[in-house]
Amino acid sequence: MYQAGDVILGGLFEVHFLTVFPELSFRTEPKPPYCEQFDMASFQQVQTMVFAIDEINKNPNLLPNISLGYHLYDNCVMLGMAFRAAISLVSGTEESFSNLNCTGPPPVIGIVGDSNSTPSIAISSVLGLFRVPIVSYFATCSCLSNRKKYPSFFRTIPSDAFQVRAMIKILKHFGWTWVGLVYSDDDYGNHAAQSFLKDVQVFGGCVAFSEILPLDNNHKDIQHTVGVIQASTARVVVVFSTSTYLLPLMDEVVLQNVTDRQWIASEAWATSPVFHTQRLLPFLGGTLGIAIRRGEIQGLHEFLLRLRPNNDQRNNMVRIFWENMFKCRFNIGGRGEKMCSGQEDLSNTDTAYTDVSELRASYNVYKTVYALAHALHDLMQCEEGRGPFSGNSCADITNLQPWQLVHYLQKVNFTTGFGDLVSFDENGDALAIYDVMNWQPSSDGSIVVRTVGVVNEAAATGKVLTLDEEALYWNFETKKSVCSESCSPGTRRARRKGLPVCCFDCLPCADGEISHKTDANECTICPDDFWSNPDKDRCVPKEEEFLSYEDPLGISLTTASLLGTCICALVMAIFAHHRNTPIVRANNSELSFLLLLSLKLCFLCVLLFIGRPQLWTCQLRHAVFGISFVLCISSILVKTMVVIAVFKSSRPEGKGAMKWFGTAQQRSTVLVLTALQVAICIVWLSNSSPTPHKNSQYVSSKIVYECAIGSVAGFAVLLGYIGFLAAVSFLLAFLARNLPDHFNEAKFITFSMLIFCAVWIAFVPAYVSSPGKYAVAVEIFAILASSFGLLVAIFAPKCYIILLHPEKNTKKNIMGRETQKK
Repeated sequence: MYQAGDVILGGLFEVHFLTVFPELSFRTEPKPPYCEQFDMASFQQVQTMVFAIDEINKNPNLLPNISLGYHLYDNCVMLGMAFRAAISLVSGTEESFSNLNCTGPPPVIGIVGDSNSTPSIAISSVLGLFRVPIVSYFATCSCLSNRKKYPSFFRTIPSDAFQVRAMIKILKHFGWTWVGLVYSDDDYGNHAAQSFLKDVQVFGGCVAFSEILPLDNNHKDIQHTVGVIQASTARVVVVFSTSTYLLPLMDEVVLQNVTDRQWIASEAWATSPVFHTQRLLPFLGGTLGIAIRRGEIQGLHEFLLRLRPNNDQRNNMVRIFWENMFKCRFNIGGRGEKMCSGQEDLSNTDTAYTDVSELRASYNVYKTVYALAHALHDLMQCEEGRGPFSGNSCADITNLQPWQLVHYLQKVNFTTGFGDLVSFDENGDALAIYDVMNWQPSSDGSIVVRTVGVVNEAAATGKVLTLDEEALYWNFETKKSVCSESCSPGTRRARRKGLPVCCFDCLPCADGEISHKTDANECTICPDDFWSNPDKDRCVPKEEEFLSYEDPLGISLTTASLLGTCICALVMAIFAHHRNTPIVRANNSELSFLLLLSLKLCFLCVLLFIGRPQLWTCQLRHAVFGISFVLCISSILVKTMVVIAVFKSSRPEGKGAMKWFGTAQQRSTVLVLTALQVAICIVWLSNSSPTPHKNSQYVSSKIVYECAIGSVAGFAVLLGYIGFLAAVSFLLAFLARNLPDHFNEAKFITFSMLIFCAVWIAFVPAYVSSPGKYAVAVEIFAILASSFGLLVAIFAPKCYIILLHPEKNTKKNIMGRETQKK
């Protein structure tokens, strides 16, 4: 096919499936080979290039004042034919030359094609030496990404390296690790197979067998391959091949009745209509495949229907198409043949030529033509003196060289009318985006190919493979759709593991998820404060958990708190009633009452830890706890200091010790030490106050109400200050433990502080390891245990003497041992 223009683009297409070579007699000049089996889908690709050039010529914004022409050849799926056509495109077909200086532009400035990898390798190896731009729409061999070998090769279809990764993603998604491999014995099949064998091991798969499809369609070789497939335990078969080499294999699959196989199709045959027949449905139904990106081209369908043949020999491809479409002849050579008028109506036909619902290869052809046009347009926009070539020069449109177009083709970046970005990476490869196809039965019992997912290497979400499980419905066992099968509320439809690929099971929703309608593919997650009911069909409020007064544990701790408070009150009453007795007066009655008051506050502060956390209780619980314990420990510390001062004042050398630590100094010390803790609490509450918090980390089905401490540093300082005072008290009491017996108050204080420190040291690991309300219970237990320890260790011996042995509650008895020693 030919059309004149200011700049000519070449094209190579496989319009026929087979090349027939005449017999050689060696007596006469051999006749040229001819082609058979016209392919309507491929001719649509030819017409798509013609349409794109026509559209560009009508566009005033793209290549203004420049008309594009074309020169297109049929390669007949034969390397020799394709190579001869490519050489004819770049060198011209004229037998004589009028311009012996070879000036002016070449016959074509760039070539669209070839569609196969092997011809593309051969053509690019030669034409690449002259930097003639070759942009393929269907050659996928990863070897063509080698920029050193093929410096002027580009393509609008992703490399097989990306295709193999896409197929591995599908195998991994379905958990298929035991697979068979079949591939054609050409560059496309060999390179794809090598990549697949390497990558499948990386993901943990194994290849059960690896069979090669013969290029000469040798029947014995094909029978052997089908026999291997039949005998193998692998139920998944991956095939890298074009339709031409695969057709004989599928015919043999039908003859040997090889069913129950999951076929994985490469992009070269995943959408090929030659397999979409009722005969092949039982064998190929359910096939999954990788296909190049589908697109839409506005106005193409109407353009295809307007085609009419003419008598120009340079456009004989149209006449051949017309004769195949309408089963007629322009030149009748035999009886019974129908005469072509050239006025037959294409709108009454229904073939792959007029079907524009699944534009894939044709859409790639469209993008290829536009890529060359945009490169040429950018070349023409060059400003002299600012160009990319030697001396900042620009290309001369009247003497345009192909290598100059290569420079601009590498930088092409535009968006099609369908919204797809077209650009090339440093290797001349296009963006890796594929559609995932599934072969399903149509209403007439034949095969229909549907898109069920996308593989996008550059997906913004990072999810390379996206599958529509709803669309995968082929059931090998029943040979029908399972989409009508419904699942009850509370369950979801899920694909079964392994084969068959498209069967669904009803699986229960996970905890916290619901499904309230049938045929749900996904379960819905309940809102944050809700959880699924036992039937998984509606969300209900989560169970709330906190240490309440109704809880048996809460009741027990509340009882212990009130008991401790009552005991403190009782001891206080006993001490008040016997305040003038020697044992009460000897133990500094004012500090004793202050200590009992602080212990009562320690017991009562427990009540702030029980019940649903609120802002005021969260703020007060640790503040009151911290202040109460500091008041308690500081009172004990001062009592210890008083014991030591009294002992020293009883010695001749320390008679003035008590005047420096009298009642006023004792009160001031307790007040100052407690005021420091008050200051710590004020700073903590002012800057990062504890607040109520809903926690679902412990148990997802429950909301645990707790108090978030706000500032960890503030809480640490509060506890650290208490620990510091306790350590000082313990140290002083321990050093004073050997004082004479009548000064044995230091021994009781030592024992009480030992209990206190042991409880709070054990508290830390127990608190950290306890979840939810039990962490609060551990803290309450530590408060109660340490408070009871102090109460019993310090006051029990005194109450014992006061109540049970009042005869010992005399000054003489208290001082008796010292008198005897004297």
